[in-house]
Amino acid sequence: MGSRERKRAELTRRKQRAASQPPVGSTPETGAPAGPSTEEAPRISRSEQKNQAAREALVPLRKGERPLVVTIGAAIAALLSLSVIGAYLAGAEVDGEKPPIVQVIIPTLLMGLMAWGMWRARYWAVLGFQTLLLLLILATSLGLVQATDGVQIAGNLVVLAISGALFYFMVKALARIQMPQG
Repeated sequence: MGSRERKRAELTRRKQRAASQPPVGSTPETGAPAGPSTEEAPRISRSEQKNQAAREALVPLRKGERPLVVTIGAAIAALLSLSVIGAYLAGAEVDGEKPPIVQVIIPTLLMGLMAWGMWRARYWAVLGFQTLLLLLILATSLGLVQATDGVQIAGNLVVLAISGALFYFMVKALARIQMPQG
């Protein structure tokens, strides 16, 4: 008997067993519905119970409140924005040439806007910063694979640890920002 025939036979046996069993939510002896208690209280998995408990433990942000990790992220974004401008004004070169002004303005505006949004505890800004952190985590992981000496390994591990910690702690902050204001 081939593999395909065995699978078909197993599927047929399962269908026959399912047809001979009483419907879900009924008593095995009579096949009649078990009563309102099983229909009213659907079974919830343990992971969903844990998720529900975590949601209930979250405290909404007060007006003007900003989680510490979001404040740190806003400061980092502002510093990155200012460093791009500072490097351009100091005459930094990329591949021996001064970069076009557009390549300076766009990242500066994006990081500045993100810093402003996180300072105001805006969901979109924190989510955007988490996206950048995720890209940084991926890039440093690939850099870790290609590292050739101890300095590169240590540098990648430091960046990976900092960006990973920021990403992790921003998840809860993002959930609190998303909650309705209390």
